[in-house]
Amino acid sequence: MRRFTALRGATLTALALGTALTATPARAHGERPPGIEHCTATACHFDVPPGTYDVTVRLGAATASATRVTGETRRTLLPETAVPAGEHVTRSFTVDVRTPEGEPTGPDGTPGLDLALGGSAPALDAIRVTPAARHDRRILLIGDSTVCDQPADPYSGWGQQLPQYLRKGLSVANHADSGESTVTYLRDPRLWAAVQPLIRPGDLVLVQLAHNDKTTDEATYRANLETMVAGIRDRGGEPVLVTPVVRRWFNADGTLDNGTALLVNGLGVDHPAVIRAVAAAGDVPLIDLTARTKALVESLGPEASKALYLYNEKRDNTHTSVHGATVFAGLVRDELLARHLVPEGRVRV
Repeated sequence: MRRFTALRGATLTALALGTALTATPARAHGERPPGIEHCTATACHFDVPPGTYDVTVRLGAATASATRVTGETRRTLLPETAVPAGEHVTRSFTVDVRTPEGEPTGPDGTPGLDLALGGSAPALDAIRVTPAARHDRRILLIGDSTVCDQPADPYSGWGQQLPQYLRKGLSVANHADSGESTVTYLRDPRLWAAVQPLIRPGDLVLVQLAHNDKTTDEATYRANLETMVAGIRDRGGEPVLVTPVVRRWFNADGTLDNGTALLVNGLGVDHPAVIRAVAAAGDVPLIDLTARTKALVESLGPEASKALYLYNEKRDNTHTSVHGATVFAGLVRDELLARHLVPEGRVRV
C-alpha cells in the first residue's frame, strides 16, 4: 500500500527566529503584533533546526473568526477554534520538527517549521515559538500508510490528525511509513534502525503494523513485534501495541468480513489476535483499534461509513479521508486516556 506523490507546493522564504516571540496585551497604534513578521495571511515560517517546539498562538479579530492550524506535512496541530468578534483566545501546542518532515522514506520537505492557517475565517493576532522543555513527553508512532503523515489530499493517516488532540507539553513524532510491514520496517535502515536511537526515557511508542504483512507467517510476525517491544524498552521508552484499523469490507448482513476487513492474511494469520497475545504475554499496553473501528464502521453501515475512507474519491476501502483519520485519531486519544498513558491535562477532549 505504498503511494508516491510529488512534493507539496511552493515553500515560504526562510526567516530568522531570533529572540523568543511574546504576545503582549496592549500595543501602540500601528504596531505589528508579535511574531507576525514570520507570517503571511495564510502561513508562517520559522527558520529553526530539527527539534521539538512549543507554539503559542493568540487568535481573534474585530470580526468573528475561526482558525485551524496545520503544520509540516499536513499535520493538524490545532482544531478549528471559533472566537467571537472583538475577543481573543490563546492556545498552545508542541510540534516535532525533523528531516524528512513527513514519511521517513519520503522527501526531506522544507527546512524549519512551517505552519498553515486555515478554517472558515482565520485570524492570527500573535504567535510565539520556543524550544520545548527537554523533559516533555513525546508519542512516537511506528506504522504504515493508515498511520503516516500522508503528503497529499485526499489521504490522511490517523497519526497525522492525532496532534490536534494534544496540548502543550505532549507532542507526536510520526515515523510511520507507507507500505511497511513488520518485516520491512525492521529491515530498512531508514526506519527501525533510525527511529530506535531517537527514543528517550518516558516516551510512548505506539506500534501499528499489520496491513502489509500479507505474506508474513505467524511466528515471524510475533517475533517482529517482540523485537520492537524489547528495543523500545531497551531505550527506556514505553511500548504500546495498537491493533490495525479495519478495512471497509462488508458482508451482505452489514457486518465486516472476518478476513479482509479484520486483517487475517492469506496464510490465515489473524493479526489483531497475535497483537493481543503479544501484549498480554509481555505486559504491554494495548489499544484495540481493530475492535473500536469495527464497532464504529458497523454502526455507520455500508453507506455512511464511506465518508471515513476514500471510497467516494478512490474506491479505496483501506485508506482514510481527513475526516476518517480525525475520527480514528479521536479513538486513539480516548484509549490513551482510558489506559492512563497520558495525563488528562495534556489532552483536548
